[in-house]
Amino acid sequence: MADYLVIVESPAKAKTIERYLGKKYKVKASIGHVIDLPKSQMGIDTENNYQPKYITIRGKGPILQELKTAAKKAKKVFLAADPDREGEAIAYHLAKALNIDTESECRVVFNEITKDAVLESFKHPRPINKHLVDAQQARRVLDRLVGYNISPILWKKVKKGLSAGRVQSVALRLIIDRENEIKNFVPEEYWTIEGKFEKDKKQFEALYFGNGKEKVKLTNQKQVEEILQKIEGSEFEVLNVTKKERKRNPAPAFTTSSLQQEAARKLNFRAKKTMMIAQQLYEGIDIGKQEGTVGLITYMRTDSTRVSEAAKAEAMQYIYDQYGKEYVAGEIQKVKKQPAAQDAHEAIRPTSVMRTPEQLKDVLTRDQLRLYRLIWDRFVASQMAPAVLDTVTVELKNSDCIFRANGSQVKFSGFMKVYVEGTDDQTEETTKMLPDLQVGDKIKSVEINPKQHFTQPPPRYTEARLVKELEELGIGRPSTYAPTLDVIQRRGYVQLDNKRFVPTELGEIVHSLMVEFFPEIIDIEFTAKMEADLDKIEEGKIDWIQIIDNFYKDFEKHLQYADEAIEKIEIKDEPTGEDCEICGAPMVYKLGRYGKFMACSNFPECRNTKTITKPIGVKCPKCKTGEIVERKSKTKRVFYGCEKYPDCDFMSWDKPISRPCPKCNSLLVEKKVKKGVQVQCTNCDYEESTQ
Repeated sequence: MADYLVIVESPAKAKTIERYLGKKYKVKASIGHVIDLPKSQMGIDTENNYQPKYITIRGKGPILQELKTAAKKAKKVFLAADPDREGEAIAYHLAKALNIDTESECRVVFNEITKDAVLESFKHPRPINKHLVDAQQARRVLDRLVGYNISPILWKKVKKGLSAGRVQSVALRLIIDRENEIKNFVPEEYWTIEGKFEKDKKQFEALYFGNGKEKVKLTNQKQVEEILQKIEGSEFEVLNVTKKERKRNPAPAFTTSSLQQEAARKLNFRAKKTMMIAQQLYEGIDIGKQEGTVGLITYMRTDSTRVSEAAKAEAMQYIYDQYGKEYVAGEIQKVKKQPAAQDAHEAIRPTSVMRTPEQLKDVLTRDQLRLYRLIWDRFVASQMAPAVLDTVTVELKNSDCIFRANGSQVKFSGFMKVYVEGTDDQTEETTKMLPDLQVGDKIKSVEINPKQHFTQPPPRYTEARLVKELEELGIGRPSTYAPTLDVIQRRGYVQLDNKRFVPTELGEIVHSLMVEFFPEIIDIEFTAKMEADLDKIEEGKIDWIQIIDNFYKDFEKHLQYADEAIEKIEIKDEPTGEDCEICGAPMVYKLGRYGKFMACSNFPECRNTKTITKPIGVKCPKCKTGEIVERKSKTKRVFYGCEKYPDCDFMSWDKPISRPCPKCNSLLVEKKVKKGVQVQCTNCDYEESTQ
């Protein structure tokens, strides 16, 4: 019989750790939380300092009993749940259930599941951190008070199955605010004058900058024509040449948020998928007989970019061996055989850079390898020397017209040899070489080309953009982003259109009620302050009951008022103008979980429904009376046509949008191109940048 019992969260982790610890240790899994608030009721005693009423989670009774039996036989029990608030709460609840003194050295944490890290962590057990537990409990109580109080009102006043929450309500607000910005956007005209120049048979481009005294903003064609008239002939003089050396530093190793963003940009992964695969890499992969099952990355829920000294030293040695001394960011240190005691605040990195993606390609799935490669590349690059770029700015003069050209080239690649961070708009950094130009040189213009442009509305949120926005605003925490984005989609508040969030009618209704009756819940500053207060609880600076009480006193008044003042919202069935092909009764639009659908008005006698058409809020440009709806062909390909078909035969494979072309007032469509979606006019040459 083993002397020591170790309890972790997952069976995969248990198997790996038991092999590291040896025969004296038995490792068992709690499979997440064993104790939690009940699902069937609020579970918070608001009359008694908001004390939570914890119960054994349904179905977890046998697991808890098994752990109790094993704990009685063991000399000592170690609680090794994940190194964060949630893990600390799991350890605390297990300690209470198994009669373990929370002040005893029963808690073990490690940031990576490798033999050295696990063995080292067992040399430094500690008591359970009550402040961490209080912070988790405060969040849980807060979310329960919001969700279990507002959701029943939404069920009663709107429809069943709806919910509201602190972070999800703010995320929905951001999406709706952005949609309103797009709808209310008024394009403004602006012009550029592009010049193509040549020296020694090498051509380069320059843009009109100004009149020598200041930069000139071109807002109309008349202004452009006046400038063109000033240009005398095709000869320009080089007025100024500015050469600079610019250093570009690598991005730091991943946090949860930056990993989700970059995986969305580069791998096209949803946040939920990224976290699922990262969990697999963290808990352990069998990489062969020599090492067996080993955790390949550090803990994937973190908002820290700190990296351990041992990991830095190993990475620097690898970079030195592979690329040379000049590519190493700092002085090479000796790799310690065992890392110092692990903590919960390290960036996401490979547990060893010596396990390269190439070495693991035969043991990882395609998606596991792609995510591991992304994490490995980012970490290695973060420890490399900055890239050095030579930049040149040249000013060309004709009359009082100044054209400016910018060029750059990589002088020393540094970290860029391994990895370059992606961008939200998927633009690629290009290097533009300029010919050797000296002040006073005479340059010929090949062509001068004026171009009309219009300002564009802000883009809708992708998952990556929304995660970045939530993080920058201080809303939520690393562990909340993926489930938040998942829940607003499952509730039918938003849909993904070309990988961008669009609010549904149901989302608009719920949001308008939140704005009117629970403004503090969707207030960005209020929610961010609440997150900051939770951090202060974790640091032991504030009592958690005080934070909850300050919130609930006002919230309770809002609840009472909302329950009385909100009138029942009847989501009326709109006639579609079609008859049911089964029973002949009129078909109507109904609002379902994922937006509108068509159903027979003779329900429940007739249960005929259609999901192949969906209004997109755009009037038909041909008949001017019908609405354009989304349809599906027999091959399931989406196209757009007039709802009055066959009387109106308008059809488009590209999605029409409600804004008219600012140039000719014709129909604009969203056309799928290689790098995203581009808005184009169906009549003239107007087009917008790819989103």
